[in-house]
Amino acid sequence: MCSIEIAHYQSCQGAGEIAFVDVSDAGTVLTADLDREQAMARFHVRLADGSLRSGAAGFVALWQVLPRWRWLARFAGHPRVLPILERLYVLFLPWRSRIARLLVRRARSARPSSAL
Repeated sequence: MCSIEIAHYQSCQGAGEIAFVDVSDAGTVLTADLDREQAMARFHVRLADGSLRSGAAGFVALWQVLPRWRWLARFAGHPRVLPILERLYVLFLPWRSRIARLLVRRARSARPSSAL
């Protein structure tokens, strides 16, 4: 699911301003404040100043850079909304792998089969 979502964000206008890092690649060098297990467990965004945002706050940081998503960043980043979105994100995390498997199966079944 993460790769599908990241691919979408990479295709958005403004994505050239973002350095997307594949943390699942064992060759990717991570920083001392974020190990691979942590990076794989939640969505993370490192800001230009070096600070790290994760979960709902990470999405807000990403959306702020993408012009067509800025409206959502303004809404989601509101001090009364962000804590609610973070709770929802935490509730979603255990379901993430199941949803990803479902999306992969759906994508495979949608591909045209080759005739022999």
